Amino acid sequence: MRSILDLTPRFLTTAMLAAMLACTVAVPVLAQVTIINPGAPGQDSRELNADEATDLAGTRYTEADVRFMQDMIPHHHQALVMSALVPERTNRNELLEVAGRIEKSQSDEIEFMQNWLAERGETVPDPTAHDAMHMHHTMTGMATPEQMAELEAADGAEFDRMFLELMIEHHKGALTMVEDLLDQSGSAYEPVLFEFTTDITSDQSAEIERMTVMLAGYSPDPRVGLASGLHDAKSAAMNLELLAALPKPAGFFDPENPACLPLKQLMAEAAGDDAEAADEADADAAADAGDAAEGKEEDDDDDYRSPPLSFANTDMAFDGNVLVAGNYHGFNVYDISSKGAPELMSSVVCPGGQGDVSIVGDLLIMSVEQTRARLDCGLQGTIGDVSGERFLGVRIFDISDLRRPRQVGAVQTCRGSHTHSVVSSDDERIIVYNSGLRDVRDEEEMAGCIDESRYGDERTALFRIDVIEIPVADPASARIVDSPAVFADPEAGTLAGLWMGGDHGEDTQETNETDHCHDITVFPSKNIAAGACSGNGILFDISDPMNPKRIDEVVDSSFAYWHSATFNNDGTKVIFTDEWGGGGRPRCLASDPLTWGADAIFDIVDGQLEFGGYFKMPAPQSEEENCVAHNGSIIPVPGRDIFVQAWYQGGVSVIDFTDSANAFEIGFFDRGPVFEEELVMGGYWSTYWFDGLIYGTEIARGLDVLALLPSEYLSENEIAAASATVGGELFNPQQQFPITWKQEPVVARAYIDQLVRDGVIDAAGMERMSELLASADAHLAAGTTDTSLADDLEARAEDLARRPAESRAVERRLVGLGRTLAGIAESLR
Repeated sequence: MRSILDLTPRFLTTAMLAAMLACTVAVPVLAQVTIINPGAPGQDSRELNADEATDLAGTRYTEADVRFMQDMIPHHHQALVMSALVPERTNRNELLEVAGRIEKSQSDEIEFMQNWLAERGETVPDPTAHDAMHMHHTMTGMATPEQMAELEAADGAEFDRMFLELMIEHHKGALTMVEDLLDQSGSAYEPVLFEFTTDITSDQSAEIERMTVMLAGYSPDPRVGLASGLHDAKSAAMNLELLAALPKPAGFFDPENPACLPLKQLMAEAAGDDAEAADEADADAAADAGDAAEGKEEDDDDDYRSPPLSFANTDMAFDGNVLVAGNYHGFNVYDISSKGAPELMSSVVCPGGQGDVSIVGDLLIMSVEQTRARLDCGLQGTIGDVSGERFLGVRIFDISDLRRPRQVGAVQTCRGSHTHSVVSSDDERIIVYNSGLRDVRDEEEMAGCIDESRYGDERTALFRIDVIEIPVADPASARIVDSPAVFADPEAGTLAGLWMGGDHGEDTQETNETDHCHDITVFPSKNIAAGACSGNGILFDISDPMNPKRIDEVVDSSFAYWHSATFNNDGTKVIFTDEWGGGGRPRCLASDPLTWGADAIFDIVDGQLEFGGYFKMPAPQSEEENCVAHNGSIIPVPGRDIFVQAWYQGGVSVIDFTDSANAFEIGFFDRGPVFEEELVMGGYWSTYWFDGLIYGTEIARGLDVLALLPSEYLSENEIAAASATVGGELFNPQQQFPITWKQEPVVARAYIDQLVRDGVIDAAGMERMSELLASADAHLAAGTTDTSLADDLEARAEDLARRPAESRAVERRLVGLGRTLAGIAESLR
């Protein structure tokens, strides 16, 4: 006699076998009793005989199972229709192979689904019927009739790209259908159906990965496919030049593992050479790195399980010839007086991450949020859920001696400090907004910290920011003076007045709940601030810095996590970034939407945020590269809105967003991944323009310095004018000051280049203007005057003021040029 083990299908688990074997154990015969089947509340129960009861217990499938099979048949059929187009429209063997695999696997699966339905007496849809082909195109992942017509009309490279894009989305749709089925209680109970759904998930996930790699390979962008390495990775650049690449200083990397590569060997040894356990440990570490980058540490041992962030470079601050680079391990101070060649002045070890920094006079402010952080900057960390030695909040250092900084103040906060913003400062006090992201601390560790949901205790530390006051003469007495509930809905009387979390409908992002701000960028001279606050973008009135007020708030169905905000120089626009995946995931794959993990550009009109458009770094990245929108700054080119931005391992991107609806890339620099075999946290944390150069903190590698190069997008005069500014001697993350330009010929030439590009000034006009400005240069250099030349320049300025402008950008340039010419004329009198 064959045993049940001989009949066991491969999908049965040990637990399932145990349950089945238990059913074969002999038991005493029980007396027959009445079997009751209760009705709905208020309805009578009914009696069942043994056969009827057995039939009910034997029900193996649900309506959801049937609907899944009936929907998946036309879904699969569309994949067959798409694959049938391939042989006559491409000459790529790898694409022919993909289409062949899809045709074979999905034909077999359609036959299986049809038989499954027929055997159970359920309706079997005809996938070729007109109604089936057109009624199901709204099903998740399916191409619309218009997209199918466009695909059928395409050929060559256009067809190849379109086929892969549509098929990747089609496969993702199938995975979503499986997930939706399994989320329903009692579904896929039949072993054969469960195995079928498992096969779909496994096979189509693998096919998505293969097609994504192929799609990236079809891109002509030189950033695609760069060779990996820590300090020897290949690079690609457009209109940017790498001037210096400084490795991390001693004490800020693990000498035995400087790149923080996967610890498989060590973990395998710790697990008794259990390779599977080692792989799981590495997967946990990668996931934790992404959460920690977003400020979401779930466990106290995250720091052990996330070595990539133990020595990660983070944000930067600048003051004159000084650059301070933050790090999860402390900070490093550089002398940048030698353009393009920073020199390390001092290294300060004070672990605790994130390590974002700001400079105000002789004080350095640093954000701290990791549970390992100690008040005394000790390396031994802290133990337990509650510790009197733990520090989470804002540290204050005296940097009057840059070679020997001293900690002189520390403000404990309920949720730590992920980032902070210097709102105002004078000789007496500094006002700082603090943004904490982590879980609320235990009241035993910090009195007054209450962790309650949106409808709980109104004293909760959630749904707030902290306002911190730092007395300049006595930083040790710095304190929280208020924690305003900036997300409250006063009409509803609830602290949680903004986005509650969740998606925005079909095919939209799952957006985080708004219970904190990740970044608040202040523009004190404009009395406004922009908050990137998890689930919302917010515009604040900060005319009273101690009492920020919400002016407007927006949501976006493509945003997962509102991360950072940057104003243009006029304070009339805001770029918000979406850190989809927390920074630790590969979110720039060829198959990823260009509106997810991107920038959203908003115009500020009458105090309201009006959406303009999106921008996402366009070069497809690999599975081994964490990539998403991150920190950047304005490059102060007069007459234009230009932004330099970090994209983690997507590199550096420079964009023009003068037209909010049509931002475009004008420069980039990128390296290959840190490690070729799997994702290792790396890439640019921040890239900022300061004093004519771009500085970038590389998470795993060190500090880079880059320079803009003239191109068809940006002239030599425009680059020079970006350095001919008044202001800009101080730069702190999340703090902006207005930049003005010197009234000098180089600035006028920048405007002229733009107006020639716009077609407003012709060649003859440009030549005459160039002659006048050359003469002005000579007089200004010699310190002489020329009234006639001044009169001519003023006449030109008056003429420009009378010219009609076809767009706001042209008007801005005409006005700027007119003012600059008038200023030069005044200097010549």
